[in-house]
Amino acid sequence: MKAIRIIRDEHRSLAAVIHGLLYLVREIRERDANPDFELFTAMLRYIDEFPERLHHPKEDAYLFARLLERDPASAGVIRKLNDEHAEGATKMRELAALLDAYRREGRAAFAPFAAAIERYATFHWEHMRVEETDVLPACERHLTDDDWAAIDAAFADNDDPLFGIEAKDAFSALFRRIVQLAPAPIGVGPPLETRR
Repeated sequence: MKAIRIIRDEHRSLAAVIHGLLYLVREIRERDANPDFELFTAMLRYIDEFPERLHHPKEDAYLFARLLERDPASAGVIRKLNDEHAEGATKMRELAALLDAYRREGRAAFAPFAAAIERYATFHWEHMRVEETDVLPACERHLTDDDWAAIDAAFADNDDPLFGIEAKDAFSALFRRIVQLAPAPIGVGPPLETRR
C-alpha cells in the first residue's frame, strides 16, 4: 500500500506549507514583520497547484472510486471530500484575491487576508483528518490486492500522462524555493524584517 504512504507524505508537505503561512501571518500580527509577498505567492501557488493538479485528482480517480465500488456505504464521506476538493479551489482563488488586495492596499487589507488563511488552514486540516482517519482505514479494510496494485501504480507513476514527470519536478522545485525563501523555523531564508 505505497499509495497510503505517498498520500500521508503529500499531506505532510501541504501541512508544512500551511503551517508556514500561519507562522508568517502570526509574525506580521505579533511582531509587525514586513510581509514577504514573494513567499506568500509561492506558498499559495504550491497549495493551489499541488492538490489540484496532482494530489486530489489521483485520490478521486483511483482511491475514492475504488472504495466506492467496494464499499457503497462510503458514498457520503466520498461525496463530502469531492465537494471539499472543489471548495478548496474556490478558497484558493479567494486567498489569491485577498493577497493581491493586501499587496496593493497595505496594512488595511491584512486582517481579511490573515482571517482567510486561518479559515483555510482549519478547513484543510479537517479535510486531511477525515481522509486519514476515515477513508484510508476504510480502504485498508475493503480494497483488494489488485485494487492496491492499481492505486499504488497511479500514485507512484511520475510518468502518468495526465501529470508527467515535469509537473512532479516543478512541485518539488517550488517546495524547495519556499524552504529557501522562508525564515527559520519554517525554512532557511533570511529572518523577517520588522517595521519597528
